[in-house]
Amino acid sequence: MTRLTILEYPYPRLRTKAVPVAAVDAPLRELIDDMLETMYAANGIGLAATQVDFHRRLLVADVSEGRNQPRVFINPEILSKDVPKELDELLALIPKAK
Repeated sequence: MTRLTILEYPYPRLRTKAVPVAAVDAPLRELIDDMLETMYAANGIGLAATQVDFHRRLLVADVSEGRNQPRVFINPEILSKDVPKELDELLALIPKAK
């Protein structure tokens, strides 16, 4: 596996609109493994493919207490703009960027 470079704000490519994933194949599975390794190495809880300069609708995350339950989201969609109270409270705990 390979650790990937994470693009940081205000890097212009972070504004690139991601396109849907067309197929789950060996190269995509390898990218997912690399993204998980990168996320864990950065002590993160989630990483979008755009953050590693791969502009597809792909996200990896692990919010488990033991950091041993990775989740992969391929072509996720936001179905509602309403934020559940629990998520709103959780988001309030995240430090704001300076």
